[in-house]
Amino acid sequence: MSSNALHVPVMLQRCLDMLAPALAEPGAVVVDCTLGLGGHSEALLRSFPAARLIALDRDTDALRLAGERLAPYGDRATLVHAVYDELPEVLDRLGVPRVQGVLFDLGVSSMQLDEAERGFAYAQDAPLDMRMDQTAGISAAEVLNTYPPGDLVRILRTYGEEKFAKKIVDAVVRERDKEPFSNSARLVELIREALPQAAKRTGGNPAKRTFQALRIEVNGELAVLERAVPAAVAALAVGGRIAVLSYHSLEDRLVKRVLAAGAANTAPPGLPVVPERYQPRLKLLTRGAELPTEEEIAENRRAAPARFRGAERIREDAL
Repeated sequence: MSSNALHVPVMLQRCLDMLAPALAEPGAVVVDCTLGLGGHSEALLRSFPAARLIALDRDTDALRLAGERLAPYGDRATLVHAVYDELPEVLDRLGVPRVQGVLFDLGVSSMQLDEAERGFAYAQDAPLDMRMDQTAGISAAEVLNTYPPGDLVRILRTYGEEKFAKKIVDAVVRERDKEPFSNSARLVELIREALPQAAKRTGGNPAKRTFQALRIEVNGELAVLERAVPAAVAALAVGGRIAVLSYHSLEDRLVKRVLAAGAANTAPPGLPVVPERYQPRLKLLTRGAELPTEEEIAENRRAAPARFRGAERIREDAL
């Protein structure tokens, strides 16, 4: 299946509108930190013919498919196998000191969800892998089978906001002692049996929160994001813009915190005049988190949880 058929970019026009003022000038560089199947990147290259694209992804399959999609744009597109917190090293290696735009489309790509063997989707039986980069790291099965119970409870509570983490983990530990976990269907069934009846009647698939938690742990997603967003802000030239799509509250809170900190003045209280070094580096361009329209959700159900934030770099860092 082609990458075009697999991927419908979320809030695409809003992303383009947010980045447009920074990308009109010849020589502008935009970084897509989460290339995926290249839907946003292709639109950026098409919409801003004077811009150059640098695109990162940790998933080698995504890089291959997106590379085919972006091939018509030739050397305007540079694709790099990297995790997005490696942005400073990537830019340094490419000799790019500052960029005019940065886009993050966080979470799991359409391809990762749709390919059963990747193990991200709880709706179909598959090996419990969940690694975005299948060349590195440990799988979700290894996490389930080897982590101490206390660590599993912490992961489900923190990353999945799962109220019944203890019940689920107790059941996991009992079952893994009989036979290690390898496939998703067994885990989904165990979660259904562990949860109280009332909890199964609301909020969609009861396995959703556990699968999210395991995915975040396997890929170190929040730790990576905590490093990546400040690094992206630091890479922006004055007048450059950052756009971020998040898909759950943990991501969105982290993005909000970084952007809000950049938009605040850091002067000690009581100064009659705020010196330049304490002035905000960022100007927020969204009021809170913007949501997709009902029309977009109707066309693309994966847009439903999206939360969009944007900001503009208005000042260099103080020396």
